Amino acid sequence: MTVQPRPRHPEKVKRPASPVPRKPKWIRKKKVESAEYYETRRLMRDHDLSTVCEEASCPNIGECWSKRHATMMIMGEVCTRGCSFCNVMTGRPEALDVFEPGRVAQAVQQLGLRHVVITSVDRDDLQDGGATHIAQTIRAVRHQNPETTVEVLTPDFLGKGAAAQVVFDAAPDVFNHNLETVPHLYATVRPGARYYTSLRLLDDAKRANPALFTKSGLMVGLGESLSDLRQVMDDLRAAEVDFLTVGQYLQPTPKHHPIDRFWSPEEFEQIAQIARNKGFLGVSATPLTRSSFHADEDFAALKQSRDRSLAATR
Repeated sequence: MTVQPRPRHPEKVKRPASPVPRKPKWIRKKKVESAEYYETRRLMRDHDLSTVCEEASCPNIGECWSKRHATMMIMGEVCTRGCSFCNVMTGRPEALDVFEPGRVAQAVQQLGLRHVVITSVDRDDLQDGGATHIAQTIRAVRHQNPETTVEVLTPDFLGKGAAAQVVFDAAPDVFNHNLETVPHLYATVRPGARYYTSLRLLDDAKRANPALFTKSGLMVGLGESLSDLRQVMDDLRAAEVDFLTVGQYLQPTPKHHPIDRFWSPEEFEQIAQIARNKGFLGVSATPLTRSSFHADEDFAALKQSRDRSLAATR
């Protein structure tokens, strides 16, 4: 008897199919596969670690892995939510692996990372949404790599009370939570999330530790307007978010959210300038920008921007 594989996106099976449009020339990337790329992949396999680079089909994986940069995705490969844009598998996750934080710390050491980004699937099945596991991973990385700065890209901990405080108490260097899109698209793009819950999480992070850098990201090409983006930027600045990333949404399969349009490089330059004028300490807005792309360089630039701002007020 032939056993059919479990569908990667069971919640999308009944969605109408939308053709995946051909990418414009400015968003195509050549395949990069160096010795360092394969070494990074081997190291992830050896430590039995998942990466958002692979699970989310990131277009920058070749460039990043060739520089020995990998974004760890903890708490498994299966997400409890089914966002219409996301290529991470949806379903019922397995139990947490208590040894995972240690393996992440070892991988960071072997990669020689000076700055690491750690993200995760949504774990609505857990009482604290996985906050304790994230905090344990931060501490494990710090214990084994005291010179490495840690950036976490977390779920929203929706309905989990004070769970996020557990992560704040672990004192990551950067707390990142992506809004992903504009409010009026949440019902179709992020049906399991709430815009103002995500915004409040970023505000809470800054209130818990004003010295903490906060960061958020948006995709364009889902049906938003420039006016929509301006309003989200204002909301993020009201929450004192320091860094904004904006990138082009790329449709993984015909069953995922259709692409409304491809924004041009010139439009991304306009978005970046608008964001800078609104007071963000750092902005990355290009078609291929992703939350963890060049995160080490962005963190260094963030620190310099803050230092300059503080010096200007003295």
